[in-house]
Amino acid sequence: MSSQRALTQLHFSLETSVLRTCPSCGLSYTKGAPDDESLHRAHCIRVQRGMEWGREEHKEVEKANVEEVGRNVVLGDGTKGRIICFRADVGGKIGSKFAVLLETINLTLSSPPLTPEVLKASKAYLFLSRSKGSPSREKIAGCVIAQRISTAMEVASPESSSKPLSDLIPVDPSTSLFVHPEKLPTPMGIPRLFVPTTHRRLGIATRLLSVAARTFVRGCPLDPTKGEIAFTQPTGAGAGVMRAWGKGAARIYEE
Repeated sequence: MSSQRALTQLHFSLETSVLRTCPSCGLSYTKGAPDDESLHRAHCIRVQRGMEWGREEHKEVEKANVEEVGRNVVLGDGTKGRIICFRADVGGKIGSKFAVLLETINLTLSSPPLTPEVLKASKAYLFLSRSKGSPSREKIAGCVIAQRISTAMEVASPESSSKPLSDLIPVDPSTSLFVHPEKLPTPMGIPRLFVPTTHRRLGIATRLLSVAARTFVRGCPLDPTKGEIAFTQPTGAGAGVMRAWGKGAARIYEE
């Protein structure tokens, strides 16, 4: 009788990748890695449902100089909300909540973190929606970061431009987004624009942008149709918002 132990042959499958891309939030993560899966769960919830604006944030409104710049805003589905604004380099509990929000936005857009210099020159505009079941509870249903800039480039249409295509700078060829190389004076830029998936197509982005244009420079409303506002390289959806809201006159700038 043999004393050898029975051996089990293991097969390592190279066909099934452990890297997954979530269809709901778009985040790629390693399946089976606890840290990655935990990050994905938290990120996915924030992307789809938004983050809460709770009691801790309410307590610091005065300390953080939070301004209400839009109240009783009614969305397309009848939901009511308000728009608040504060410095993007804010500290305290509001700063901590905002840092998590920015991390979520950057992960979603595959964008690098905004530098301290950019945050110092920026204001954050948040759309807070009221819960229908509990009016005292609010969700962050949208965010726009408005930055003080100096120059930007005019968007060009390759079909109607008098310049050859080789003289234009491609921003996103897949959406036919090109710009003229000349840099023009432009006072305000939008480095980040984000709306959770469950709150999209309700007009939140355009309401945030319009309020930012009206209040970013105190006493001096800005007009996107006159080329006074620019965006960093927008995603496909962001490019659509930029074109529609700015009526084709919004510009592009380098972050």
